Amino acid sequence: MNTNLALSTTSSLEQTESHIEYSRALLKSNFLADSRPWVVAYSGGKDSTLVLQLVYELLLSLDSTQRKPVYIVSSDTRVEAPNIESYLEESIAAINRHAATSDLPIHAELIQPDVDQGFWGNLIGKGYPPPTRWFRWCTSKMKIKPIKSAIEDVIRKHGSVILLLGTRTDESISRGQSMNARELSSRMLNPHHEIPNALVLSPISKWTSDEVWEYLFMHNPPPWGESHDFMLDLYRQANGGECPVVVDLNTPSCGGSRFGCWTCTVVKTDKSMESFIENGEAWMKPLNEYRNWLKDIREDEARRSPVRRDGREGQGPFIAATRKEMLEKLLETEQQVDKRLISDQEIMYIQSVWSNDFDVFDSALRIAEQYGREPWLSTDHE
Repeated sequence: MNTNLALSTTSSLEQTESHIEYSRALLKSNFLADSRPWVVAYSGGKDSTLVLQLVYELLLSLDSTQRKPVYIVSSDTRVEAPNIESYLEESIAAINRHAATSDLPIHAELIQPDVDQGFWGNLIGKGYPPPTRWFRWCTSKMKIKPIKSAIEDVIRKHGSVILLLGTRTDESISRGQSMNARELSSRMLNPHHEIPNALVLSPISKWTSDEVWEYLFMHNPPPWGESHDFMLDLYRQANGGECPVVVDLNTPSCGGSRFGCWTCTVVKTDKSMESFIENGEAWMKPLNEYRNWLKDIREDEARRSPVRRDGREGQGPFIAATRKEMLEKLLETEQQVDKRLISDQEIMYIQSVWSNDFDVFDSALRIAEQYGREPWLSTDHE
């Protein structure tokens, strides 16, 4: 037997066990230290799933008198890849079902942006250009504001919260340096720099990626019963990084990640989606084609107004004809993939913006009707 290999394996196992014990102890001591509710930022990716599982296992191990509210917030931008969106919806539903039957004080919720902050309302309605590395309007509107608002709602109810994130020091050099530079208290808490009365805890900061995978493999299914298999398959199929729940602008763009938006044009090529398509998800090809088309027309001056929305001269929003074309192509793509890509509420909002900007013929509604949609009959916009 290779002695060096045996020593290395033993050392690795000891380190993993040490990290598990450390995280469990850190979570338990903080949970019992005060009455602040916890908020777990859950993206569906491996790191946030591990944090959620450790917290869930902690709650199950405690007496009912020791438990306090735990809120699980997950971002639904309305332009997640349909398979990811379904996975998140099913996971959140499974968590709430199990928590209810187990009498656990857990409240899980998918957080969506308001319709006027959503992707289609801004892109097709207002004519915003697709996001770039330098004009990432989507992150603030669709992720940061909704999640911050949800956390602030909990703070208004309880006074303060502890926010649990799945950040790890080995994720990237820049993120690791950022974590190491924080002023940590003796409880490993630090104040959130944008949300007053929120303290941040990163319980798996010392874990390696391999250790995260090992724990999830060995503890599958999780206590709430929704198997990790789908998530594990996603990582096998796709390339690209993980997309965390975004709570500030310092978080890097999720473009091209497994759990990012299918419409993201921040990256040149969505390698993750292309990998999905190559590995059995051919139905996603029309999504990728639409995304690539958006990127191609972004800098076409003929499609842009010479005046910005604030009245200043300069490359402005998409002109009316292009906005109509974007809606037509989106609804055509929707039919091709046989999945709802834009809500009735969003179509009605687009029409309201167009009516204010240029349209007197209810063009958005007429276009929708051509593709079998009747958004005016829906109650989701009321």
